[in-house]
Amino acid sequence: MMKISRRRLLSLIGLMGGAWILNKIYYPVKYFLFKPDAKPVQISNKTPIISKERLGKVGVAKGTSLKEMIEESINLIGGAEQFDFKGKEVLIKPNVNSNDQYPATTNPNVIGATVQYLYENGASKVIVCDMSNPMFLPTIQTMQTLGIKKAAEDAGAEVTSFDNGEWVLVKPEKAKHFTEFLIPKKLYNAEKIVNLPVLKTHSIATYTMSLKNFVGTIHPNSRLTLHRSDYLEEMVAEINLAIQPDLVIMDATKSMVAGGPTSGSVKDTKLIISSSDRIAIDLVGLGIVKSFGEWRRVTDIRLWEQRQIKRAIELGLGATNADEINVKWTALEEKDQDELENLMKSTISFINE
Repeated sequence: MMKISRRRLLSLIGLMGGAWILNKIYYPVKYFLFKPDAKPVQISNKTPIISKERLGKVGVAKGTSLKEMIEESINLIGGAEQFDFKGKEVLIKPNVNSNDQYPATTNPNVIGATVQYLYENGASKVIVCDMSNPMFLPTIQTMQTLGIKKAAEDAGAEVTSFDNGEWVLVKPEKAKHFTEFLIPKKLYNAEKIVNLPVLKTHSIATYTMSLKNFVGTIHPNSRLTLHRSDYLEEMVAEINLAIQPDLVIMDATKSMVAGGPTSGSVKDTKLIISSSDRIAIDLVGLGIVKSFGEWRRVTDIRLWEQRQIKRAIELGLGATNADEINVKWTALEEKDQDELENLMKSTISFINE
C-alpha cells in the first residue's frame, strides 16, 4: 500500500474542500453575475389568455388513488379531449424550488401519475422540467434527491432542467412592474404546458400556487429583480402574461396552510385540483387555506383583494368575479364525502364574500 505523507494528505483535503466550495458558488455566480444573450420578444396584449369555455371551471377530487384523482378532477372540467394532447409533446412544470420534501415541493407520485395520464391521453412525449432556486442548483440533482426524477422516468418522461438552456427576453405589453424578464426558450416554444404547482402558503408572497409556480422558470438574474421589488406579488401575475399553460393540476395531497415556503402547518387534505383558469384555481386554493384559519395574511383579507389575484384580473388572466367561478367536486371514497362537502362549501363561501 502506498504511503501518503501528512503534508500530501492535508494538500488533498484542501483541494477537495476548495472543489466543494467552488461547486457551491459556481451556479449563483454564473446566473447572478452573467446575463445571457437573448432575443427580445414582445408579448402582445391581444394574445388570448383563456377561452370562454374554460373560464372559471375548477375540478376537485379527494381520495388516495392519484391517477384516478387526476382523471376525475379533469373530467369535472370537461375532460382531457379539450386539451388536444394527442400526438403532442407536453412539458410539465412542477414546483422544485428547493430540496425540501412535499408539500414544500410537488409530490413525486403526483408527477408520475400525471405523466401516466398524459401518455394515456395521447401525448407523444412528456418532459418534466424546472429550475431550482440557484442556491440549490443543479436542478437534476435536486429532483433526484426528492425522488422526482425516478418517479417521472419510471412513468416514461424525460427529466431535464432549464439550468443551461437558451433564454428569451420577453416584454409583455401589459406589464407595469416587470416590463422585461428572461424565460427559457424551451418553455416559450413548448407545444403543450401542464402547470403542476402545490397548494401552500409563502412567507414572502403570501401564497404560492398556480400563478407563482412560474417564478421557477424565470432566469435567476430576473428573479433577483423580482425579489428586490416592492411589487413582488404584482410581478408574479405579470410573469403569467408570457406563459400560457394548457392545464393546471394542483397537488394538494398535502397542503401547507400556514408558514412556508419550506416548512409550516401541513394538513393531509388528499386533494387534486384541476383547471385551465389560474385565477379560479388559486382562489379555490386560497379558500381552502382560509378554511383552516391559520394564516392571517389570507384569513384577514377578502380573497379577491389578494395582490396576485387583483393584478391577474387586471391583466385578463382568468375569472373576474365570483359569478364566473364554477367549482365541482367528487370524493372517490364514501367516507370522505362529508368532509369534502364541508370544505368546498366553506371555500365557495369565501370566494363569494
